Amino acid sequence: MSLQPFISLYRYALEPIAPFTWFGTNVSSLDLVAAFRLCIALRQIRESLHVKHQRTAGDNRLAPVEERSFVRDVCSTLTIVFGGEAIIGPLLGVTPSFMLSSISPGIYIAAQAVVEYIPVLPSMSLNTELPLSLVDGFTRAVLLCSLIPPSVIANGGFFITNMFSFIEPTSLTLTTPAELKPYGWTATDLWCAPFITGLYALLTHAQPFWAELHGVISTVLGSAGDKVEPMDPESARALCALILAGMFSTRTAKTFGLIWKRSVAEKIKTQ
Repeated sequence: MSLQPFISLYRYALEPIAPFTWFGTNVSSLDLVAAFRLCIALRQIRESLHVKHQRTAGDNRLAPVEERSFVRDVCSTLTIVFGGEAIIGPLLGVTPSFMLSSISPGIYIAAQAVVEYIPVLPSMSLNTELPLSLVDGFTRAVLLCSLIPPSVIANGGFFITNMFSFIEPTSLTLTTPAELKPYGWTATDLWCAPFITGLYALLTHAQPFWAELHGVISTVLGSAGDKVEPMDPESARALCALILAGMFSTRTAKTFGLIWKRSVAEKIKTQ
């Protein structure tokens, strides 16, 4: 299968767009899509959790619903996006991206403000989430194939948000993150980051170790002769995006019962 159409799509989506270019900022259409996708998804999750809390707790609930505030919702979004690098970056001697430029945090804050003023959003369903799984694959590939160290940063924000119950309808409470609960390790978002990061490094020979490993794998699979050549970064990123899109599509199908029956799906975390 030729990856050229997907490479061309990436090149177009990553081109800086107006009116941001008028002010000398490099904001692409893919940046805007990723920001609005995250903010909309978080609002849908918050509303779903609010309805679930009201239905299960009733009038005798011990943890009353706390009135939502825009600041808390913005903090949730920014923590998910930048929380991982804010903690890990200084430990590795890497300056967090939001310390170098305020453009990216500003985009997410503006997107959050726009999403908050949308009167009604449809709830998550198979018809809406399955097409968006393709979008998630392409936006996540940029994160995992471009940032350093992506395998750590990609999961840190959600881990912190879940630990402090930012998205829950109740007040902030320290709790066990979903990743540490039973079957939490099966979550696609948890293991796709190190897998795709390793695959990208393997294909591009990011370090001598990965080049040697690629050669060993090729030899085991029966390839002999010339040295294994690395794949160019754009092709490798496009391939990783397609794999991620397949992963997220499978997760969506499992979540909404398209592949497995509910009795089986309840045993495995698919978020």
